[in-house]
Amino acid sequence: MSRYIKCYRCGDTELSPMCRDITPLNAELVFCSRSGSPRTPLLEPDINDRLEELASSGVEGVVVVPLGFVSDHMEVKYDLDTEAAQTARDLGLDYVRASTVGVDPVFVSGLVDAALERAAQYRGEPVDSPAVTPEGPLSPGSGSCSTTCCMGRDQKPTTPNWDSLTASNRP
Repeated sequence: MSRYIKCYRCGDTELSPMCRDITPLNAELVFCSRSGSPRTPLLEPDINDRLEELASSGVEGVVVVPLGFVSDHMEVKYDLDTEAAQTARDLGLDYVRASTVGVDPVFVSGLVDAALERAAQYRGEPVDSPAVTPEGPLSPGSGSCSTTCCMGRDQKPTTPNWDSLTASNRP
């Protein structure tokens, strides 16, 4: 099972208790594009193929949620709003696509708060007002990554090392 699908299922498990009083909808994970080989299991089933299967089984409509996308960029606009919407129309399916968060002020503010919190942690400063979890600051296992995960395998400087530049290549 791919890491992406594991993360999706983990989120589904964590959110389920919060939705106890809501009648659940049938839901499944499908993909809206192929960025690699069609044999890559991560990218299947394709949404258009699944829409055909659903229509042939008697489903009358679908709600599409672009998980993993925070904005309506070309992959969402073309693959979902153009291609999948047309497939649904051709099949006689009702089709609704949920909005992405885009530049919603609450979402953007949360990103800023999380970045400031992570920067404070990286500098070794205490975090008095956690941005994401009421249980405390971000930490491994709190739904966030470690403070060093974005560094990759190799340490990369985040500021120029002016001493390593020769006089001929200095700005």
